[in-house]
Amino acid sequence: MTPHINANVGDFGETVLMPGDPLRAKFIANNFLENVKLITDVRNMLGYTGYYKGKRISVMGSGMGMPSMAIYSYELINIYNVKNIIRIGSCGAYNDSLNLYDIILAQGACTDSNYIKSFNIDGIYSAIASFDILNESYKFIKEKNYNVSVGNVLTSDVFYKEDKEQWKNWRDLNVLAVEMETYALYLNANKYGANALSILTVSDSIVKKEETTSGEREKNFIQMIEIALETAVRVETK
Repeated sequence: MTPHINANVGDFGETVLMPGDPLRAKFIANNFLENVKLITDVRNMLGYTGYYKGKRISVMGSGMGMPSMAIYSYELINIYNVKNIIRIGSCGAYNDSLNLYDIILAQGACTDSNYIKSFNIDGIYSAIASFDILNESYKFIKEKNYNVSVGNVLTSDVFYKEDKEQWKNWRDLNVLAVEMETYALYLNANKYGANALSILTVSDSIVKKEETTSGEREKNFIQMIEIALETAVRVETK
């Protein structure tokens, strides 16, 4: 056990789906997994293990922001021997071609965070997804004829920015959307030998000034959940 997870070693499957919201983790466990067991509930950051199409899959909340994701992903990889982490979360679109509920596969993550400095790197590190998971997810999406965008996202430490126009500088570099966890996940996975991918659903459009409600985000991101689960099955079958 760790200060943040009260599961035993072996309680997690090799693949963990990580929504930010622990209630979304509970929703996924109750509606998509079979023979589900609650394995951790420290600070109500709920984690479950069950079966999907015969594969042992876990789902656990990551919390909001890079510090929270960094703690949980570090412990899952280094203490619980998790091999694959798939983040499933929401994002705010920077690109005007994106609509609410569109799917993004985060090929890479930019950041305005200083998290990389804790790794004693004299430079800027490009945090990228694991190609095998990205490739399996993309192939499944194309087989289903779902719309998807693949590219860079911005992982930001700041939700309420003083400069309301700064996002346009990222958009001009073809950054698709903004969220708050992916860079930390990719950095930990790259550093500690795990595989990681962020599958994101557009919950807000910064360009069009559109947004979904918290209730919609908790319950209605079904397509993203299906993609993540099918990706997990494919990765574990290889």
